[in-house]
Formats: sequence, C-alpha cells, structure tokens
Amino acid sequence: MKRAVYLDYNATAPIRPEALEAAALALQIGGNPSSVHARGRRARAAVETARAQVGALVGAGPEQVVFTSGGTEANRLAIEAALASGSRRLVVLATEHDSTLRPALASGAGVEVWPVRPDGVADLDWLHGRLARWDRTDGAPFVAVSLANGETGVLQPIAEIAAKVREAGGVLHVDAVQAAGRLALDMAALGAHTLSLSGHKLGAPQGVGALIVTPGGPVRARRAVVGAYALSPGQEQGLRAGTENVAGIAGFGAAAEAALRDLPCAHRQAPWRDAAEARLRAAGARIAGEGAPRLPGVLCAVRHGWPSERQVMALDLEGVMVSAGSACSSGKVGASHVLAAMGLGPDAGYAVRASGGWATIGDDWIAFADVWLAAHARQAARRKVKEFA
Repeated sequence: MKRAVYLDYNATAPIRPEALEAAALALQIGGNPSSVHARGRRARAAVETARAQVGALVGAGPEQVVFTSGGTEANRLAIEAALASGSRRLVVLATEHDSTLRPALASGAGVEVWPVRPDGVADLDWLHGRLARWDRTDGAPFVAVSLANGETGVLQPIAEIAAKVREAGGVLHVDAVQAAGRLALDMAALGAHTLSLSGHKLGAPQGVGALIVTPGGPVRARRAVVGAYALSPGQEQGLRAGTENVAGIAGFGAAAEAALRDLPCAHRQAPWRDAAEARLRAAGARIAGEGAPRLPGVLCAVRHGWPSERQVMALDLEGVMVSAGSACSSGKVGASHVLAAMGLGPDAGYAVRASGGWATIGDDWIAFADVWLAAHARQAARRKVKEFA
C-alpha cells in the first residue's frame, strides 16, 4: 500500500501531538475562564499561558494577543479597527486572501487595489506615489498586505512597506497566517500595527486564531466603539465578545511553542521543493513567483492546457494531496485572482499548489513530482490522441 502524501499545509497543517495533548487537557478542565472559582481559574490560566506562547512566536508580549476564531476574523477585526479610527479609504494588495479583500469591499469604505509585479511582489513605486497623493480628508491611510502569499509563497518586503506607511501617518495590517512558524517573526521589526495569525496553519486545532496589536494602536479605537454594547472587559480585553475557546486556544499555544522550537528546521523544505520544481519545469510547467523570495515549502506550478481541478484529482487518485489554490475556494475550483493579478491571464486556471510543513519529509516532494510527471505524461498522450482523431 502506498504511503499517503499530504502537501496541503497552506490549507491546514496536521495537528501537532503537543497541540492535541494541550487541547485534550483543556477540555477536561470544564470551567469558564471568566468564572472566579477553581475551575474557572484553571481555564483562565490555560488561556493566559497560550497567550504568552502565541506572543512569543511573533516577538510580542501577551498583552498584545487578542484571540479570535481564526485568521479570517482577525483580518476583519483589523479592518473594523481602521474604520473606527477614522480611515475612509483602504489600500489592499491585489493578491490578498479573500478574508481581507471581501471585508474591505463590503466595508462601505473606498478600496484601492494595490498592484503587484509579475513575480507577485508588491509594486512599491505605486504605493509610494499613492501615499504621496493621499487626501487627508479620507483619514489615515490603511494598508493591508500578507507577509507570505498563501498560493505562491511569495514574500513581501514588509519592513520597507511599513516605513512608507508610517512616514505617511498610516496604519499597516499584515496577514502573517502563512508565514508564522515558517519564518522568524518580530512584530516590532516588521513595523506592523496589527498582525493576524491562524492556529490550524501551525498544527493547532481549527477554529482559533489571533490578532496581534501594537500597544496604543488603532484597535483601541474599536474598543471604544464596541464598548457601547457593553462587552465584558474580561473577554479578550473587551475587544471581542464571547466565552473563549479554551481547548482551541490551549492547542494554539502549544502549537506556537512547538513551531518556534522547530523554526531552525523550516529551511530544510527549500532544497526538496527546489528539486521537485526543477523536474516540473523541465516538463513545461511555469513556476508562479519564480525569482521572488518565497516560503521554503511552497510550490505553485502552472501547466497550460491542464485545468487545476484535473491536476488535483489526478494526484489525489495516486494518494498525493495538494490543492488548486486558496482552501477557501478550492471546493469550487476556478481561476485564481492571485495568479491573474500576476499577469498569468487564462493560465490562472491551470495551477496547483504543493505546500509542506512540520511533518513533511523529502520523500513526499519526490513522490509529488513522480506522480505529477506521470499524470502529465498521460494528459499529454490524451491530447495527442485528440489532435489526431
């Protein structure tokens, strides 16, 4: 029996043993973290331990960590905070995840789509020019950008972007969902005002994430707004209502601690990925983001004439699990807006993404390339038959 190969970590990482144990222990507490009795105090202790663990992953203090239901809610919370602070125009990178793009477009504020170069890196000249022409009646500029793109792995020069935004008196939100646990992160060094994280990308349970906030930053303005609804000040610093997901948060903390411990090993994915990439390129595939800085364990391959969904199905039949792009849209596979923004045009519907993580081994990447190449050969043979029919 063939060993199943899972290369879809950008969608969800398998749960880490440490996270599973921590979540199971937290479930046994049986108390509400807002209660003052013994079980409540134990639940609160579990939450606060995790808060420190998650903060440490990104070089932030525990008081900067606001737990959410995931990266999607964290991105939305950052946008709401900007609007509460008076921003009436939002700048969002063209390759952002839908969890940022859609709330921005639905916010009622003006939204400007910030273009990227063909390699997927943000056009910094465009940003510089746009900030220089900013109309102050629109409030402070709000700029949203992902540190690492979930489909291509392309990395953005966040520190340079932050310098431009801060010089213009703006607010920078960084989606670090895909980067956390794969790159060394420091909130202060990045220069972001807010940073979003998602537990299940690290190997924590699904349904938990965090927004990391700068002390005294724009998120506090939102607190003043929601304060009218009498949110409990004991629940996430009064920034988010509802009983905390104690088990999920405990698992998130344990996964963050394990990811920080394993960070020196994250680079090992790069040579494995590069070897697989070279084999696919030799067969005619185009590598999205090639030449740009990328996460070490992400490969987005585009093969003209071979639709994404057929590639995914062909690999899955052989026990190799990858995706066609963002997991939020992979149930309805279509052309990727990320690849379209990079200028791939019709080829945006012919891509697959392989992404490794904490439990991936070199043989997984070899198997992926073997199966993709075999399926590609069959696809090419079928096309030849049709051409001569």
